[in-house]
Amino acid sequence: MEYTDYDTRLAAYAVITEDDRVLLAKLRFPEAGTWTLPGGGVEFDETVEQAVVREVQEETGLDATVGPLLGIRHHVVPGERRMHAGAKGRPMKAVQVVFRATVTGGVLRDELDGSTDEARWIPIAELPHHRHGLLVPIALAWAGALTR
Repeated sequence: MEYTDYDTRLAAYAVITEDDRVLLAKLRFPEAGTWTLPGGGVEFDETVEQAVVREVQEETGLDATVGPLLGIRHHVVPGERRMHAGAKGRPMKAVQVVFRATVTGGVLRDELDGSTDEARWIPIAELPHHRHGLLVPIALAWAGALTR
């Protein structure tokens, strides 16, 4: 398949931990109720570093500084699973760029009218009791934040 035969979505995410907790946001869509790292799509006119800072602020109310790149993950979303009407039938390659980040200010709050509806510090040990996306444990492992 040629690169013109599918869409690509570039997104940037932050792993932010404090003591034994991780900052997560709960998705409203496409997978309502699923906890994820704060982050999301990179706009055309911004870098991945700028995008992750913006997304953390939008989804959590917190200001962040970007740290080191932890890893890059990609997966394919089949055309029939695409949620945007204009994209139905066209596969998408999702590219997720994950950074370590640090909170520098702001006040924790939930996002209004966005893709998430709750932001919370969740104890890492309690993650098995929360529905979360695959990126969460992968990124926490990259950050050395998972304990077994």
